[in-house]
This record gives sequence, structure tokens and C-alpha cells, in this order.
Amino acid sequence: MPESRDPDAVEPRRLDEAADGDPAGTDAAPRRAAGPDAETSADRTLEESTAPTPASDEPASDGPASDEPEPDRPMPDEPASPAPIGWRELVRDFVKPGRAQVVFAAILLVCGLAVVMQVRSQSSETDYSTLRRADLVQLLDDLTGQSRQLESEIAQLEETQRRLQSGVDSERVAREEAQRRLDILAILGGTAPAQGPGVRITINDPQRKVTAELLLNTIEEMRDAGAEVIAINGTVRVVASTWFGTGSNGRLLVDNHPISTPITIDVIGDPHALTEAAGFSGGLISEVQGSRIGGSVDIVRDEKLTITAVVAPPANRFAKPA
Repeated sequence: MPESRDPDAVEPRRLDEAADGDPAGTDAAPRRAAGPDAETSADRTLEESTAPTPASDEPASDGPASDEPEPDRPMPDEPASPAPIGWRELVRDFVKPGRAQVVFAAILLVCGLAVVMQVRSQSSETDYSTLRRADLVQLLDDLTGQSRQLESEIAQLEETQRRLQSGVDSERVAREEAQRRLDILAILGGTAPAQGPGVRITINDPQRKVTAELLLNTIEEMRDAGAEVIAINGTVRVVASTWFGTGSNGRLLVDNHPISTPITIDVIGDPHALTEAAGFSGGLISEVQGSRIGGSVDIVRDEKLTITAVVAPPANRFAKPA
């Protein structure tokens, strides 16, 4: 009777033979022994190892170029334009300026003042480059005449000082000097008649277009030329307080005296300088004989011109001799 085998006794030998013949069997046996959890972990590990590696975002430098076009890269955001400043912000900055704004405003103020002062200083300077040669000669003659007059006055004062300091009849010298100064002041003040060389200027104005401004400018030109005594129409003495204007009927007024035409101006001074002053560019002759007035000017020299018109000095209300 054949011997019966136990199935459990044969299986261990097969496991031993498998272990001796195939090394992989040692790996498989524990997996089966571990159970279904071990198989699941092993399968997961195998899938991860065999899964394809995702392509890199940047192509390899040594690999072939891809045929597909590279997708557009996003451009960096452009800087947003500043929002416009409203009127509320402007008002707030104006009412409550910052330190930088105050400093900037102070700098602008200083620069503006410097520019204004420079412009005024340049405008106050006389530009002789635009004058004619005759005008320059006239200016030179006027300066020469004034220089000679000042030198004469200096010589007279020095002579008077020497006579007073000598002690010889000093009382008489002092009296004479005081009278001489009194006469000069009376002539300058218009309280005494005067006589001397000068010119008589006659202005013919048939259309009565000579204005008070033109007459005043003429008097100023005569004074600049060295005029010492001036009278208008033989009746009005021109002094420091004389004024020029126009009446309600349009007639000229000088010290509230109506001036009739032709206008006569008697001037005592250097005849040559006075004549040249009247013929100065933009002066009396060019203005009256121009198209605007359409008149004429006649100048006559007189070596012994007499002016009898005087003014009554007003009484002083406040000033008294000290």
C-alpha cells in the first residue's frame, strides 16, 4: 500500500529549492508573505519609477529645437500714468505749502527782485549811442558851459573868503557880499527885474495845438541849457512854483494867467546854448514844426535882454527866520 504524503511537508522543500535556484524568489516570497498591502506599495513604487518625467519649461541647450512656436511670454506691467491733480489738492498746497515749496518760492522772489533791479538800472542809464553827432556836440557844449560857470563861482567865493580873512575893511566886504547874494536870490526868486544876454523865442501856433506839456518841456530844456531868468509873453515870470495847465475853454494857463498866441518866451542865459537847446532832436522846434502842430518857431538872440515881469512872494504861514 503506497505511503500517503502530507501536502504541507512538500511545500517547504519547494520553497527551499526556489530559494536556492532563483534569487528573485527571496523577494517574491516576502511580498506574498506581507500580504496585499505590500503588493500595493510595490506597484506604486514601480509606477512612479516608470512614469515619464515632465518636460522642463526651458528647452535644453544642447537638444534639438522644438518645432512648436514658443508661447508668448507675459510682458512686465507698464508703470501706470500718475493721476491728474485736482483743484482741491492745488488749493491745499497753496494754503498750506510745504517746506520745499516755501524755499522754492523764496528763491524765485530773490531772482525776480534781482532781475527787476537790473532792468531798472539799465533803463536809468542814458544811451548816447542813438544820438546824432550834432546832439552829442550840443551836450558837450552844455557841459562845458556849466563847468565854466561853476569855475567862475568858485573863483568868486575864494576871492571873497580871502578878502574877509585879510582883516582889511572886512565889515564892508561882508556887507557887499551879503547884498550880492540878496540880489541873486531876488532874481532867482522872480521878485526883481533882470537884464542880460539871452534869446527871445516866438512860437506861432495858428491851430492852437501847443499843449501845456510841450510848454513845460520847453522850459525844462531852457533850464538844462543854463537859463537863469524866464518870462512868458512878457507878463508871467517863471519860478520854481510856476505851474502849467489848460483852462475850461482849452486855452493855455500859466500860474492861472491865460496865454495868447503867438507865445513869446524871453530867456536870459548863454544865447548859443539856449538856441541849441531849442533845436535839440525831439525838442521845441521839431515838435512845433511837425505835422501834428504845423506851426513855426523863431529865435532871436539879444545881448541885452530885459525882463521886467516879477512875482509877489507869498507870505510864510509856518516858516520863520531861525
